[in-house]
Amino acid sequence: MTQTDRNRVLIFDTTLRDGEQSPGATMTHSEKLEIAELLDDMGVDIIEAGFPIASEGDFAAVSEIAQRSKNAVICGLARAQLPDIDRCFEAVKQAARPRIHTFIGTSPLHRAIPNLSMDEMAERIEQTVSHARNLTDNVQWSPMDATRTEWDYLCRVIEIAIKAGATTINIPDTVGYTAPRESAELIRRLIETVPGADEVVFATHCHNDLGMATANSLAAVEAGARQIECTINGLGERAGNTALEEVVMAMKVRNDIMPFQTGIDSRKIMHISRRVATVSGFNVQFNKAIVGKNAFAHESGIHQDGMLKNAETFEIMRPEDVGLSGTSLPLGKHSGRAALRAKLKELGVDVGDNQLKDIFVRFKELADRKKEVFDDDILALVSATTEGNADQLQLVNLKVVCGTGGPAEATIEMEIGGTEHSATCQGDGPVDAAFKAVRDLHPNTARLQLYQVHAVTEGTDAQATVSVRLEEDGMIATGQSADTDTVVASVKAYVQALNRLLVRREKLGPGADAREISYKELG
Repeated sequence: MTQTDRNRVLIFDTTLRDGEQSPGATMTHSEKLEIAELLDDMGVDIIEAGFPIASEGDFAAVSEIAQRSKNAVICGLARAQLPDIDRCFEAVKQAARPRIHTFIGTSPLHRAIPNLSMDEMAERIEQTVSHARNLTDNVQWSPMDATRTEWDYLCRVIEIAIKAGATTINIPDTVGYTAPRESAELIRRLIETVPGADEVVFATHCHNDLGMATANSLAAVEAGARQIECTINGLGERAGNTALEEVVMAMKVRNDIMPFQTGIDSRKIMHISRRVATVSGFNVQFNKAIVGKNAFAHESGIHQDGMLKNAETFEIMRPEDVGLSGTSLPLGKHSGRAALRAKLKELGVDVGDNQLKDIFVRFKELADRKKEVFDDDILALVSATTEGNADQLQLVNLKVVCGTGGPAEATIEMEIGGTEHSATCQGDGPVDAAFKAVRDLHPNTARLQLYQVHAVTEGTDAQATVSVRLEEDGMIATGQSADTDTVVASVKAYVQALNRLLVRREKLGPGADAREISYKELG
């Protein structure tokens, strides 16, 4: 084995599985396929595409991702149960390089859930890992809540999993409990102690409950782990997971003290970060490392002076290294489609002729309203054209009257199933009035879980991006839209979320359980 091989760190992305489990982050089938393609294209080694036993929708998504994959290993997750493992393999088997990832909770708290003794759990681990290995030669096993599992028992079950045929041993910090020094020591001791440890890849899976997921993952790598489990933007349950962009850029920028390499094309980070934020409805916080809006912004006078003299004074990486262009778009209302396509390509966005046509129309409308059109404005237009024109609910026109003299009033014209309808409602502000008008036209019991607005760019003429999350009968759907009119963007996002609820209800059928098997039931 060469030094380069020893220092190669595999990137295992679980945005589509652990990331999607984040409440409200459910993605549509087409969105999962799109994100998987972007992950594959940027150089992710292993894509955990989903939990095939969770629902028919999850199985279909994992199966199609497996068929479409070009380079990455496609992995599915399965509990330590034979039906789960069989279902998982059925979903991933058409991939050029399939993997089964099976797990069971090994800490005292997690052992109490299935009410298994230590010996009974050890027997199940041997049985299920062996079964998975009989289906494929690429098997990953995880002792869930490993960082709170007794040392002797952890060593025992890892040895059993290795002997049963696991090729990757993942050590999950399921509740974000550990710290960097402890994370490193745990990996180091396991590799030194467990028989057969030198024949498998050790992986680290860290959650961010104490804000140390990235540090814990990098510490594990320094101790010998050679696979990091992570998500785009750190998306995940509770406080999230290790962020892919953070560990990749940390190893790239500080290669002097962390001499490890990944296969990630970092120039594609910003594009996929924006797409994940859009489809999940989880906007990236402004001060988020690497991909936040302020990550390469400088307002302090001292900082600005230093940047003008030498960018390295206050920037340890170039914006271009993560695929960010800091310049405004030199296009206006007289620009043509060729120039727009060239700019989209520069931003890492490839679109077909039909989508370009839609974006170009929206671009012209925006250029008439704005003095400056920025890169982020264009990316917002791209996001606004991702929804199809076959939606049952479509906004036709919106008129709002509001002020200090009384309640706001909104008149909405909508096309519902091909027929136009209109309604006028009053409310506590223009958005409330508009949402009431939509509910008047399309009665529903959906509960608004999240309403979030942020400006895409600066200035009073900036586009507002609005994210809406709705919950109805256990189903969660998000909508997102951008417009220079905040109320218009709000209604479009609300209608988009309602359309997604309609689609999911149609797929499940009347009276069906929205989640079929909830993630809580899956453990």
